[in-house]
Amino acid sequence: MDTLSIIKTIFKMSKLENKVAVITGGNSGIGFGIAKAFKNEGAKGVIVGRNQETLDSSVAQLGDNFIAINADVTNLADLERVFKETSEKFGKIDVVVANAGGGTIGTVADIGEMFIELLGLDPTKPYPRDLESRLDMSQSFVRTAVESDFRMRSGCANKTIAEWLDFMQEFSLEGLEKNITCPLLILAGESEFDPARMEKEKIQWKKAMNHPKSQVKIGKTSEGGEGHSMINNLLLKNQIEFDWLDDVLDWKS
Repeated sequence: MDTLSIIKTIFKMSKLENKVAVITGGNSGIGFGIAKAFKNEGAKGVIVGRNQETLDSSVAQLGDNFIAINADVTNLADLERVFKETSEKFGKIDVVVANAGGGTIGTVADIGEMFIELLGLDPTKPYPRDLESRLDMSQSFVRTAVESDFRMRSGCANKTIAEWLDFMQEFSLEGLEKNITCPLLILAGESEFDPARMEKEKIQWKKAMNHPKSQVKIGKTSEGGEGHSMINNLLLKNQIEFDWLDDVLDWKS
């Protein structure tokens, strides 16, 4: 093969040829768009989601080089299963696109309890002060929590993990919702949470609705706005936001 032919071959090669990607939330919205873009660049791999119907539909469109795994990435056992099945299928993992996740509502103390549980500890008991030597570093969440910049971003870079957890439980907005008097616009998609969790979120939101122009808008699957903060339908999301701003600012057309 001459030099010119070699150069042409190189430029025809896809950027992600034979790379293996794990794309969470890859069954719809932005995640599915990412998966399609990766496929077009030569990648193969896994899309992860909780809706089996959209997983089946999306993986069928991606073709034989992708598989779908039904998993909840906020569940550590599910997350480890995703990595295990991906490695068994493709032999490696080159890229992880963290396009899905989860959270919790409540006080910082509530979040601290969830975090303690995710670290593999019992949140109902006092946590040991020597956590650095007790945590299971084979767990991906634990490694991320300990080795990332989480502590630095909360001003606890030089604190131990136990001191950091202490710090997380010192603050709360509980009982102060009545002090939020500015207009609020809360956007959510109906598939963001399971039904029970959505009801809890609505109760929390209602406590902060202290201005007559505060609104909660929940996107529906039928209108393509069921994703996180309606992000999978930017036209709808933007229209709601600008209509709300028009109303809050009394802008006239």
